[in-house]
Amino acid sequence: MNDQPFDLDPALIDRFAAIVGDKYALRDQPDIAPYITERRGLWHGRTSLVLRPGSVEEVSRIMRLATETGTPVVPQSGNTGLVGAQVPDKSGRDIVLSLSRLNRIREIDVLSNTVTAEAGVILQTLQEAADAAGRLFPLSLAAQGSCQIGGNLSSNAGGTGVLAYGNARELCLGVEVVLPTGEVFDDLRKLKKDNTGYDLKNLFVGAEGTLGVITAAVLKLFPKPKGREVAFAGLSSAQAALSLFTLAMDRAGAALTAFELIARRPYDFTLKHGQGITRPLADDWPWYVLMQVSSGRSEEDGRALIEEILSAGLEQGIVGDAVVAASLAQGDAFWNFRETLPECQKPEGASIKHDISVPIAAIPDFIEKAASAVASVSPGARVVCFGHMGDGNLHYNISRPEGGDDEAFLGLYRPMNNAVHEVVRSFHGSISAEHGIGQLKRDELIATAPPIAIDLMRRVKAAFDPAGIMNPGKVI
Repeated sequence: MNDQPFDLDPALIDRFAAIVGDKYALRDQPDIAPYITERRGLWHGRTSLVLRPGSVEEVSRIMRLATETGTPVVPQSGNTGLVGAQVPDKSGRDIVLSLSRLNRIREIDVLSNTVTAEAGVILQTLQEAADAAGRLFPLSLAAQGSCQIGGNLSSNAGGTGVLAYGNARELCLGVEVVLPTGEVFDDLRKLKKDNTGYDLKNLFVGAEGTLGVITAAVLKLFPKPKGREVAFAGLSSAQAALSLFTLAMDRAGAALTAFELIARRPYDFTLKHGQGITRPLADDWPWYVLMQVSSGRSEEDGRALIEEILSAGLEQGIVGDAVVAASLAQGDAFWNFRETLPECQKPEGASIKHDISVPIAAIPDFIEKAASAVASVSPGARVVCFGHMGDGNLHYNISRPEGGDDEAFLGLYRPMNNAVHEVVRSFHGSISAEHGIGQLKRDELIATAPPIAIDLMRRVKAAFDPAGIMNPGKVI
């Protein structure tokens, strides 16, 4: 691999820059810097050029020229991904294609309950536009103030609303994609039922920019709940949390819109390091659950339902203590606690992350067995476990031992991943529940997935991107 940072032909750079205009062709390294570093600092790439097209036509022309000249292209939205899919490699051969200027909400169709949005629309902006139209766009992530729709779709983002509404793929009805050849695949349809051949959109959703460039999408909207009730509960074990989830599903069904599991350690980290955080419960518990019930009928109906669930949990000895938010502000404070939690691990030193999923019923057993696996790699390492219990997705993170050396601990990244992921596979789980594969898990995916699955993915990649210019080195 060529490690020279500026090895693109200046004449070629000029040809690409002419497509978008000099103002939107970033060539100076200080301007380029925010586009070539991943937010956690795990990946640093190189490029001579960041292009910021303002139309689908410009994206098409860029891709035609890239195919003609064999220039690798790395699509990028908000640069909030956690597996390095959005970062160029260190060769300097790649150009970065930022979708941030494609930021129009083209249409909100209240009758069809759809919104058509371009790839550069910030998720929170879309949520607010839907709310102003009397609708709900339920995709919700900690990075929603900066992540963009194109990246959400390319990574098949999950978040806290998956239990009730599904992940990004399930929220997407149609896409507009620019292929590596520059051809535009316009499939911006609003249909919930369409059995006319292969579902092509789902090849691009979750492909992490390796098959084409998503430029716009039709997404589902939902009626706004008339009552939203949020509760925080303390429990003695992960098994008790599973029992509470079963009880809540039995009583609430589709009205159960979130069920978040939090272990004692990340709870304590948040109280210690979070800004403006209020303690949800007076006493400490080994495990906590943040639960939300949404009623389509009324606030009173939602309140009665969540109180019924918690009362039954207390009577059955499942729940140790619980509080239901007394106001919207307190409910928001409970959610702020959960959303602040991931950042509060950073002050505790180096950490090793795992974004895994297992069958919901296996979560308590996984937690027990994974703890032993962690201890075998690094005695004294601190498990920081939290996540979306309602859909089986845990963020099983490991902080270095107290007083330990950051660099030495990070040197255990691969052995720790291997140990935890081996436990995941023993439960027929997934090593990437919602963050994707990118660079971080590419080699492990290739080494551990069924050979036929890898072969099929490579055939798809070759069919869509025979020149191999779309986000090379990522996923497969």
